[in-house]
Amino acid sequence: MTAIIIDGKARGLALRTTVAAGVAEFAAAHGRAPGLSVVLVGQDPASAVYVRMKGVATREAGMVSAEHILPAETSEPELLALIAALNADPTVDGILVQLPLPRHIDTDRVLAAVDPAKDVDGFHPINVGKLSAGLDALVPCTPAGCLLLILEALGDISGKEALVIGRSNIVGKPMAALLLAKSATVTIAHSRTRDLAAHVARAEIVVAAVGVAGLVKGEWIRPGACVIDVGTNRVTGADGKARLVGDIEFEPARARAGWITPVPGGVGPMTIAGLLANTLQAAKARVS
Repeated sequence: MTAIIIDGKARGLALRTTVAAGVAEFAAAHGRAPGLSVVLVGQDPASAVYVRMKGVATREAGMVSAEHILPAETSEPELLALIAALNADPTVDGILVQLPLPRHIDTDRVLAAVDPAKDVDGFHPINVGKLSAGLDALVPCTPAGCLLLILEALGDISGKEALVIGRSNIVGKPMAALLLAKSATVTIAHSRTRDLAAHVARAEIVVAAVGVAGLVKGEWIRPGACVIDVGTNRVTGADGKARLVGDIEFEPARARAGWITPVPGGVGPMTIAGLLANTLQAAKARVS
């Protein structure tokens, strides 16, 4: 058996195309395009790249993009004042605070300051609670994208054994909630899980989001499973060149799985597409 490679680039492009059509309809109906404001504190190279990519994608979708680049020494009160201003701005439908923030700033306090209706990252406690309760909410973009890929591969996942490896608030916990909402039987594994191999061997759906290269061995994968690799780890090969790999040993897993996402080109493109979809969703909700 050789797994079907799930093409996140193609699926992400399809979602972005759908969002762009929705943006055009929204602009025609309301006389303005949805607006997304991204806040970056400091000049972390990876974060700066992400912010630029998000800005390009936002504009390509026909939305209004605003990037607020603040110096690393920005104080917490100054950042909270900017968020308050964006909350009050009627032209801003989505607010995204790029993480990580500098150590002198309380991340939880900042995320909680964002208007839940504009929280397109889905990190506000109110949106987290709504997701857990099975209510409509703005959902974190990466797990939402993962769920789309899983459903396209498998269709109905009711009753299927699903394993989420990782318990972060950004991916692991919301991923488990989304799978549970689709009536999957969900297990969450983490750093203290005993016999991870046994859990993986039982799972029909595996979502790995830990950030440890090759943590999941290919021979553990249940034959025919749907494998979603969220990990993005930079490693140096024998040739001295750096490359990106996932949390799952790709080639051995590919030989056993039914479907598998590559790294890169799998989950990553779905995250930005999901951000655009959330911004459009937020804009529609605010005018309804």
